[in-house]
Amino acid sequence: MLEQGTISIHTENIFPIIKKSLYSDHQIFLRELVSNAVDAIQKLKMVSRAGEYTGVVEEPEIQLAIDKDKKTLSITDNGIGMTAEEVKKYINQVAFSSAEEFIHKYEGKSDQPIIGHFGLGFYSSFMVAQKVEIDTLSYQEGAQAVHWSCDGSPAFTLEESPRTTRGTTITLTLLPDEEEYLESARVKNLVKTYCDFMPVPIKLDGEVLNKQKAPWRESPSNLTKEEYLEFYRYLYPFQEEPLLWVHLNTDYPFIINGILYFPKMRPDVDVTKGQIKLFCNQVFVSDNCEEIIPQFLVPMRGVIDSTDIPLNVSRSALQGDRTVRKIGDYIAKKVGDRLKELYRDDREQYISAWKDLSTFVKFGVLNDEKFKKQVEDIIIFRTTFKSAPLAETPAVEVQSQEGDVWQDVTPTSDSPTPGLPYTTLKEYLERNKERHENRVFYSTDEATQATYIELHKNQGLEVLFLDSFIDTHFINFLEREYQDVKFTRVDSDLDNTLLEQDKTGEIVDPTTNKTKSEVIKELFEKSLNKPKVNIRTEALKSDDPQGTPPAIVLLPEFLRRMREMTAMMQQQNTEFPEDHILLVNTAHPLIQNLVNLNQGAIIQGDGQSSTNPLVNLICQHVYDLALMSQKGFDADGMKSFVERSNEVLTKLTQQTKN
Repeated sequence: MLEQGTISIHTENIFPIIKKSLYSDHQIFLRELVSNAVDAIQKLKMVSRAGEYTGVVEEPEIQLAIDKDKKTLSITDNGIGMTAEEVKKYINQVAFSSAEEFIHKYEGKSDQPIIGHFGLGFYSSFMVAQKVEIDTLSYQEGAQAVHWSCDGSPAFTLEESPRTTRGTTITLTLLPDEEEYLESARVKNLVKTYCDFMPVPIKLDGEVLNKQKAPWRESPSNLTKEEYLEFYRYLYPFQEEPLLWVHLNTDYPFIINGILYFPKMRPDVDVTKGQIKLFCNQVFVSDNCEEIIPQFLVPMRGVIDSTDIPLNVSRSALQGDRTVRKIGDYIAKKVGDRLKELYRDDREQYISAWKDLSTFVKFGVLNDEKFKKQVEDIIIFRTTFKSAPLAETPAVEVQSQEGDVWQDVTPTSDSPTPGLPYTTLKEYLERNKERHENRVFYSTDEATQATYIELHKNQGLEVLFLDSFIDTHFINFLEREYQDVKFTRVDSDLDNTLLEQDKTGEIVDPTTNKTKSEVIKELFEKSLNKPKVNIRTEALKSDDPQGTPPAIVLLPEFLRRMREMTAMMQQQNTEFPEDHILLVNTAHPLIQNLVNLNQGAIIQGDGQSSTNPLVNLICQHVYDLALMSQKGFDADGMKSFVERSNEVLTKLTQQTKN
């Protein structure tokens, strides 16, 4: 026996290394031991290149072996090995990082990474083993193989070994409640999870278990589009193809490699939960790295690999780490650069992907000033400008590089609404400065606001669509950025362009001394009997009055926003306000017929017209239809609407019969 003694512990580095307390997740032990084996192989390559070892360097490999009878799992490498002195130094003196010392010695002599940042990794084996043995032979000429054994107490034995092959074998005699690691399937799963991209073949029963090649370590020029997509499918099986990706690759002022993908945003995607996998020297560390990347990029997917991210600190400390903040800034800049590149080089793909990309971009603009400056000129909005008829081949028009305001681009089938072009806000303002300078008309819901949109389009007013869930906040941001611009939702009020301004020819009824507009207003006020509904009468401008709505509901911009803000602060749904405007279109034939119907009937003894019930019902029906374009009815509201509609039809058919 060479020696018998007690393991020394550096009190200044006494991390939670007590057996079964090193890591909360026991399965991490295999990652740590395989990482050490990879280190040993990389070290051998380094001393060989430095001329300190002239022997044969075999093809590197790590062998795993299971012996169910002996309850053992072993990890064998053909790396640098250890002498008795090195075992005492690196194993017996807990919390001494041999990898760091080795890096300092051979710094600049190799591009092979040494994992080494997991520190106390070897001692993680005691979380699952009742006994740990090391059998090792150093590369050094004339070295004696040694055998180290420890049962998890501070006591160890170190003796000579008959081993004749260079390298190291770690043998774990597993605890009774950890014998799951004697199952091949379990071990294979751990290798796939933690060690799949380690650059050394890991074998079990002659089968290579890991992929070895880490795509993020490759130069972007060496990877094809299909290889990027294949890697995404491997990381996230059964998911839709990503929109695009960003390849990270820098070694100054910090080391970081990675590939980040923009996924398609779907209702089942939790935008608050990260899915980017964190690696350190190709060793899997965590399923998410939310503390490392900017918040607006959390929904992205892919891989980040860096040795400059501290792994042994709390999440709060990680968020406050200066290097981590710089890494986050770097990632945001690379994402911004990639988006600008796509906007410049492949506008069609950019437009096709915008519905999903816009969530990332707008959230980033709201939360990151540097990112905002990067991408503010490539934020685009769907617009009604020159929309193509649906029967025609749809075309998207975008600003060209040469300065022409628009050029035709055939959209893909994924385009949100074929036929509708996209524009930047600056282009919109420039294009409309003669017609309505510094004013933007926008829609938040194309379906429910279709009537209002059509009114604007018919009079040549361009409407932008701000209809994603983030746009409620983004509109406020735009108003801060463009303080001289007024943003008006299409259903908040009507521009004078949409109304007939000449009212000089309106006839006054000599018997009542009222104009037709005043009569209509009075009719609706009496029929609806809703004091909080403000009735306005206007003639909507149109070449085809029948094609315009007989009435529309308007929600004043300021009051609507106040209600939305209050609801958001109180975490409630925004209720439809009782105070709103009903604008009755006096130019519509239905409204004109309604006036004639009311005036042409015989006045009965009670002073009411014989058609008064029908007139009231029609007024209510017109109001119902106007409301339906603003909000859906609940069950009771829909029941009442159907009943009133049936009653209107019944009375109309009776009227025809008479």
